[in-house]
Amino acid sequence: MSYTTHVTGAFRITPPLSWREIKDSPFISPHWDASDLVLRVEEVAVDTDDGQLVRKTASTLAMREIDEYNCRNLMAQVQKAVDDFPGHAWSGRLECAGEENTDLWRVVIRDGKAVRVEPRIVWPDDES
Repeated sequence: MSYTTHVTGAFRITPPLSWREIKDSPFISPHWDASDLVLRVEEVAVDTDDGQLVRKTASTLAMREIDEYNCRNLMAQVQKAVDDFPGHAWSGRLECAGEENTDLWRVVIRDGKAVRVEPRIVWPDDES
């Protein structure tokens, strides 16, 4: 049995990714075996002169539902997503909590780079 980490949260992508950008991405089905992260694809029916068409876009990158997750490649996968879709703004974060109660950290994106952020414990001033 390996060490597991529970990951919550998501990244918002602005403007949303178009179907042309995501159709062959490892972050969408049927390529999910290639990544632990997934793009949430939204479908909207659009009326055209030729009939109703479906427009697919993605504006969120989040974790797949995975039991017993080992986040060994999480940072690299977030960076790959950012690198695969240049010209988009990324906001939000992934919250990570390991099996040990002190194993808390976040993944954020700063200046196009996936960054691991660790919390700081600060003791209040001694009042005695």
